[in-house]
Amino acid sequence: MELLRTPDERFAGLPGWSYDAHYAEVTAEDQTARMAYVDEGPRGGRPVLLLHGEPSWSYLYRSMIEPLVAAGLRVIAPDLVGFGRSDKPAAREDYTYARHVGWLTDLVVHHLDLTDVILFGQDWGGLLGLRIAAEQEERFGAIVASNTFLPAGERPLGAGFEAWRTYSQQTPELNIGRIVDGGTARALDDAEIAAYDAPFPDESYKSGARQFPLLVPDGPDDPAVPANRAAWEVLKRWDKPFVCAFGDGDPVTRGADAVLQELIPGAAGQPHVTLEGVAHFSQEDAGPRLAEVILAVTR
Repeated sequence: MELLRTPDERFAGLPGWSYDAHYAEVTAEDQTARMAYVDEGPRGGRPVLLLHGEPSWSYLYRSMIEPLVAAGLRVIAPDLVGFGRSDKPAAREDYTYARHVGWLTDLVVHHLDLTDVILFGQDWGGLLGLRIAAEQEERFGAIVASNTFLPAGERPLGAGFEAWRTYSQQTPELNIGRIVDGGTARALDDAEIAAYDAPFPDESYKSGARQFPLLVPDGPDDPAVPANRAAWEVLKRWDKPFVCAFGDGDPVTRGADAVLQELIPGAAGQPHVTLEGVAHFSQEDAGPRLAEVILAVTR
């Protein structure tokens, strides 16, 4: 597996971002890559695992890390392999759903040995995080889901997602910063847009961003469906806290929160939040509010 590594200098001086990168060599399906992650707060604090989606990276969490650390939590925000400061496989076929679950599981279980974890997942952060929480049920104590779902090939993915998938495959240049800006209700400034472009010096670094839309299960024959359905069997008896904090302006995941609340027992009686005026990248539009939602789970 050929790996690309973004030069460190591209991450220097990003606005609102002063967090050092920690690194772990993670392995899945006999393939190893260097994964970067933020690890802030007391090592004895309860861990909060912040998982981003695509085509973003942990920069999404810059307004959430500080208030969580101030409350005494240990905050871990990995960059998925293919994104941020993590290694980037050059070939699109090296990106699989199962491999990404494996890489993150290796970080959580074998490198960090996290327990009583609060998971926060948005976009692919939920597609991966919900799988890991179900497969490592004893290590997770609560889940906060924002603009995400766990597809198992049983429901249409929706017009919003289909439009994004088509665009991601047909556009000659994947302008990452502008894509993130287009998925927020507020307008990002030029420096913030450049920060989302920073991991990708040229198109050769964007194989993951191109491939991820094709990895979302869209029918019963998708290779990820059996494992996702097995995860749903766990989630349908999950009685630990499960909180939804969805934006009302996200065309991709609209309505998924109602399904999650209906199917997952731990969602009953929880303080679910509908974030008004919030688009797909909820961390950009409502980061401090999402930190409050996470903190409420710890009380």
